[in-house]
Amino acid sequence: MRQSYKAVIDRPIGYQDRYGNNYPINYGYIPNLLGGDGEWQDVYIISEQVSTPLEVFEGELVAIIHRADDVETKWILTSPGEEVSYERIKQATRFLEQYFTSTIELL
Repeated sequence: MRQSYKAVIDRPIGYQDRYGNNYPINYGYIPNLLGGDGEWQDVYIISEQVSTPLEVFEGELVAIIHRADDVETKWILTSPGEEVSYERIKQATRFLEQYFTSTIELL
């Protein structure tokens, strides 16, 4: 059974960061769960059922992106019961992960 988490979205679809990256998916964090950088655990929201900017999202952990050249891991949450392929994760997260050497672990 997959683990469910509630995420706070601080960079919704359409957000542009100070480096000029436009976020095509919702990106946020799991409150009260520390990641490798000592901050809240980061999450990408990838779901065919979500195409609008969000403030919060409750979903299932389906994959982890491990960065070889960074202390952070990125979690992938999706809608309950939804399957997300390796290729879909790779394509959806390319806007940021292209700057890192990373691998995707499907759970």
